[in-house]
Amino acid sequence: MEQGILLFGIFFLALFLNVPVAFSLGIASVVTILVYDILPLGFVIQAFFSSGDSFPLLAVPFFILAGDIMMQGGISNRLIVFCKTMMGTKRGGLGVITVFASMIFASISGSGPATVAAIGGILIPAMIEEGYDEGYACSLGASAGALGPIIPPSISFVMYGVIAQVSITELFIAGVVPGVLMTIALIIFVKITSKKHEFGVIRQKATTKEKVKAFIDAIWSLMVPVIILGGIYGGIITPTEAAIVACVYGLIIGLFVYKEITIKDLPEIFAKSALTSGTALVLVGCATAFGRILALLHIPTAIASAILSITDSTIIILLLINVVLFITGMFMETLAAIVILAPLMLSIVTPLGISPIHFGMIMVLNLVIGQCTPPVGVNLYVAARVGNIKLERMFKWLIPMIGVLLIVQMLITYIPQLSVFLPNLLK
Repeated sequence: MEQGILLFGIFFLALFLNVPVAFSLGIASVVTILVYDILPLGFVIQAFFSSGDSFPLLAVPFFILAGDIMMQGGISNRLIVFCKTMMGTKRGGLGVITVFASMIFASISGSGPATVAAIGGILIPAMIEEGYDEGYACSLGASAGALGPIIPPSISFVMYGVIAQVSITELFIAGVVPGVLMTIALIIFVKITSKKHEFGVIRQKATTKEKVKAFIDAIWSLMVPVIILGGIYGGIITPTEAAIVACVYGLIIGLFVYKEITIKDLPEIFAKSALTSGTALVLVGCATAFGRILALLHIPTAIASAILSITDSTIIILLLINVVLFITGMFMETLAAIVILAPLMLSIVTPLGISPIHFGMIMVLNLVIGQCTPPVGVNLYVAARVGNIKLERMFKWLIPMIGVLLIVQMLITYIPQLSVFLPNLLK
């Protein structure tokens, strides 16, 4: 127990001193080993390198690169024009378009911040110009960005699948229903609030000719999720191979069809993606060492036993886990939280008969909602920067939007069929 206290104590102290999460994990692991001499120091190095020896983990840098290519290549712009033409005629139309376009782009990028930047970067200023409250527009962009890690393909699901050793394809399939429910819930919220506060303007309905033109312009963009998800669900390609296909497809469309990027732009895109991917993989390495030390000290087992000794009610235990994960998401980056907490939480829920696929939905959804909350919610900062407002301006609208997402979270938590129905059906 003393070793565990020291391990977590140093980790939280380093976080308090503003040390990056990855380095905090590494420092805590090394200091604990040195103080108690429980393992050779080379154990940390071995864990760091062996963590990257995973074929499914290759999907992470490739999906990051695919998202960057498609964001720069004009795909997001055409998706927005397409959604605007099809759906933007009624009051609150731009708000609905923001949610719907975020859902489509999420099936391309797999990232929350990328979704906020690509879709919100265009639609948040457009909403403000149409008379939406600035805080409302930015909060909606940030909340819709939460769809990024839920709608497949998802970088967060890839990471959870690697850690939990479950099928990433099944996780992707399971994410469809939760993602659609989040989309519907946010659209209903937008419809109600827009009508009440008279946000947006009522446009003339687009003609059939305009709709056909918008569809033709966006056809290559709309093919991205069809190719990626169709290939995965059809058993033609693995999720890792799908990430590579997405990169190649994005390059072809961006360079030769839309012609919004050139060969000269590629080094900058690759460098940006490499930096993001490197950060994620360093985090995985340090968190793996941290997690293995936790396992050797039997800390997950002890915590699981302690919780199960308090209550054997699955409802209460899941509620406690939801609270812990939601709070964790407020303070910690999603991938870091998955790597650290997934083994611990699985040791608690597995004896209760909860499917690892179902729990993956619970975990990732909680953590991505945390991306929309202060103090570390990255979606908030991206949206606030786009709208050029202070975070405080967003809180009035952000709280009810988070409430809407939490209602979906409770449905996913206590109705497991919403998560496991599609994977079981396709089996």
